[in-house]
Amino acid sequence: MTKRLLSSFTILIERRRTERMVAHVVASGLAIATLFVGYASAHQHEVARELESAIEAHATPSVRWAHDVGGRRMIQAIVLTNDDDVEIRSLRNFIVGAGGSILRRHSATRALTVVIPADEIHALAQRPDVISVTPNRATQRTASTLETIAGALTSNVRYGSTKWGYSGGVDGSGIGVAVLDSGVMASHKAFVNGYAAGRVVRDVTMLDSALGSWAAGIDGVETLMPGSAAQALYENAITNLPGLANGFSRDAFGHGTLVASVIAGSARFYLGTTPDTTGIAPNATLVDVQVLDGTGNGTISDAINGIEWVIYHAKDYNIRVLNLSLAASSTQSWQTDPLCAAVRSATAAGITVVVAAGNFGLSTSGQEVYGTISSPGDDPSVITVGAVNYHNSLARSVETVDHFSSRGPTLGSYVDTGGVTHVDDLLKPDLVAPGNLILGAGATSENAVGARWNYLASNYYNNLVQSTAVPEYFGESQMVLSGTSIAAPVVAGAAALMLQANPGLTPPLVKAILQYTAQPLAGSNLLEQGAGLLNVDGAVVLAKALRTDIAAAIANGSIKPGAVLLASGKSFPTPTSTVNGAAFNWSRIAVVGGNHVVSSPALFTAYQPIYDPRTTWANGVVRFRQPIYWSGLGIPANTYVQSFSDVAATNQALVTAGVVSADALSGKSDLVAKTGAFIPTATLSGLLAAGKGAVLVQGDILSSGLVLSEGRVLSEGLVLSEGLVLSEGLVLSEGLVLSEGLILSETGETSVVNYDTTGALAGEP
Repeated sequence: MTKRLLSSFTILIERRRTERMVAHVVASGLAIATLFVGYASAHQHEVARELESAIEAHATPSVRWAHDVGGRRMIQAIVLTNDDDVEIRSLRNFIVGAGGSILRRHSATRALTVVIPADEIHALAQRPDVISVTPNRATQRTASTLETIAGALTSNVRYGSTKWGYSGGVDGSGIGVAVLDSGVMASHKAFVNGYAAGRVVRDVTMLDSALGSWAAGIDGVETLMPGSAAQALYENAITNLPGLANGFSRDAFGHGTLVASVIAGSARFYLGTTPDTTGIAPNATLVDVQVLDGTGNGTISDAINGIEWVIYHAKDYNIRVLNLSLAASSTQSWQTDPLCAAVRSATAAGITVVVAAGNFGLSTSGQEVYGTISSPGDDPSVITVGAVNYHNSLARSVETVDHFSSRGPTLGSYVDTGGVTHVDDLLKPDLVAPGNLILGAGATSENAVGARWNYLASNYYNNLVQSTAVPEYFGESQMVLSGTSIAAPVVAGAAALMLQANPGLTPPLVKAILQYTAQPLAGSNLLEQGAGLLNVDGAVVLAKALRTDIAAAIANGSIKPGAVLLASGKSFPTPTSTVNGAAFNWSRIAVVGGNHVVSSPALFTAYQPIYDPRTTWANGVVRFRQPIYWSGLGIPANTYVQSFSDVAATNQALVTAGVVSADALSGKSDLVAKTGAFIPTATLSGLLAAGKGAVLVQGDILSSGLVLSEGRVLSEGLVLSEGLVLSEGLVLSEGLVLSEGLILSETGETSVVNYDTTGALAGEP
């Protein structure tokens, strides 16, 4: 078999002393004063590192986003702007006048995909309406056993489940989940309901041949007003139909179909002795948004377009959850990365975004690697998911974090106007879920006779198909995959169940519940497993205990900090769950402000302003991102998002009195001592369960959170620099930089120098 080899790979580790911004958690009634940082005032106008190299290189860089035309180097880039003009006219005029072209406008992200001469990049970056200039990097996909080990089969969720059906409880009914991936084979029987009707309600493709154009002087932006002829033509153009020429399904690569089946697959129609592969939310509706091609490749621009399409149509299909099992590299901060900006817009629109952490937790020399969370999993607004190995057991006591699963902290950075570099250092992943050797739907061509396997199955048949020993039936074919890209849809399915149980939850509240109810795994720290292993049982129980009008009250401004969140007649649940006969305590952990660990039932008995999905808080920065809806004759009010405003948030309390801080409890980050960011999650959870930690009262302020200490000193005076590997096996990368900006193989089928991702394809023992 042939594997695609990346031409070059560099881990950048810089020796530096970082002046860290102080992130403030504010107790009840204490306002944040002037620490709010706006993009333009805090950062230099950023040019991504890869672009600088491409500009200076004598030979044409071997990347897809750079091309020499007529002796002049042209760059395909994404420009993030702070322009209040929805049409972004001034910036578009500048780019065209500089000899460039506008390929796409991303209104919800406030960005443009452009072609521009390389020698105009710095002039572009210095404009006051430009936040960052980023190359259009490549992206790649990163009572069944699954239901059982995830905790979806308890009396609190649903019960009486067999391969042929289930009774009672929640199953995702009425909740739309958008899958941004390589497509979904909608005709597969995994995606029909009990009446044999399909549950994939829309298929669109964002793969755009226009991105292959290097012509100059063109502005191809159209205004797509709801109900307009231009909007109708666009929707028709992106409709994804099976290829008639070769009979292939909408998913020639095969990744998206399995991801969708993990979220919402049904096994009841499978013939013979095929195993029960029911997904987490088997009656949710699916929206298929193709952003990866038949070999699993895509671009950031395609992904942003897909995210914005989901935002626009969220209320048409009740899309409450968005799954992104793909990844792009980025050395940029979450504040300037355009893909991060796009997912923050989705969150602000009330969509819970679930993202794969990446598969870069293991070096080729067998050492554990920290600091490899990929974009957009490095954004504070999303739920970033790592993978665990369940070791072919239904017990909740044998799981271990997969070696390939990416570890935190996030290492994107920016340089402020004073020339000081700031590293994000966010605690990620948020939690972990089953992601090793997961069986699900396998896409094939549409022709029933002589159906052909998808790309992944064809090239790795022994590992992904034959190893399952599952009989092959057309429309019922199955295969196995591993990776954080398979763990993420497990959590996306859980989010759909929670939102069915309580439609009033907001995205940050969904995340907090998932973390607080997770099961801490023994031996793994906060940077490996986050709050712990997904616990669907506990998450649904806690969701049911809360008011169902929370999201509406936040939107109309009728809820105040500290207001009662518990539903009438409800009390806070006992923080334990029993799954498959095993009882365990909840983690009682939630991460706020990017790197602060907090606890206490007060997080859920009293309203915390951090649950407003329009608010993003990390690194001392608090931003407020407000959807702006289309209006006009015949356009329903508050339905179709046209754009977003993004401003520094007003002075307010973010966390109320009664919340417990665990920052000081964790100690200084030390790998050898296993403290701070390296503290085992189970240890920290046990301390919180024993009543330890500082209760926030009027005037309490948390300082810098659980971050690596200044100078990246981890223990015993060791400072990581120039690729130093500590004896304990720790490698700390300075963000991920590969050729073409980054291709992350979310299946592990692409060889990557310095990283062992093979377990993310064939699984780990």
